[in-house]
Amino acid sequence: MPDVALLIELLPLALLAGVFGLDVVSFPQAMISRPIVAATVGGAFFGSPMAGLVCGVALECLALESLPVGASRYNEWGSGSVVAGVIAAHGAGPDGLPVAGPLVVSVVVGIASAWLGGWTMVRHRKLIASFARPRLGQLAAGNRKTVIGLQVFGMTADLVRGALVGLLVYLPSRLLVEYSLAHWSVRDDISRGVVVTCVASVAATAIWKDFHSISLTRRLFLASLAVGSLIVVLRG
Repeated sequence: MPDVALLIELLPLALLAGVFGLDVVSFPQAMISRPIVAATVGGAFFGSPMAGLVCGVALECLALESLPVGASRYNEWGSGSVVAGVIAAHGAGPDGLPVAGPLVVSVVVGIASAWLGGWTMVRHRKLIASFARPRLGQLAAGNRKTVIGLQVFGMTADLVRGALVGLLVYLPSRLLVEYSLAHWSVRDDISRGVVVTCVASVAATAIWKDFHSISLTRRLFLASLAVGSLIVVLRG
């Protein structure tokens, strides 16, 4: 691939990964960093939204298990899901859905990049702390310029962090998905069955815990299940 074409491909990927990674904690926390959204948008930008959506649904089932709270360590699904959606789009079949090998690769890539993103978030927090420590007196006094400067620095660094995660994961992952397209030998039904079983098991565990800890969860789940089933039946 020519260098210019590669650059054109990498720039939107880096921007998407940065923006969706930024949404996880820094701004605007509008839930666009959820895997089902981020992977779908990533797939859409590279020509196959349905492939991104399928990958995003699988990753969303896994992301249900983790709850981002405070300064705890958790996976960063935003930038990682963008990369996974792009990888799924590269392995999309004629119907727009990812074939078995690229689907497995995209889910594994999403998990790995989410873990890497979580690790970089810890480093990002330490970077902000080191930037703020010499300015504690000004922050305590409510100095407007210092407060705004710290916020802008933190969000800019987070944007760059997400973009770098996307680029670092995408380059080797693309080679891996191309290899899977040429050499994947496991039957499609078995490959998809393994993916569905694994992600459904994790999602079921997370939902089961919510049933016992959050009020009205069971009713909301049953209502959502009924509405979703009705839509599937009506669309035939």
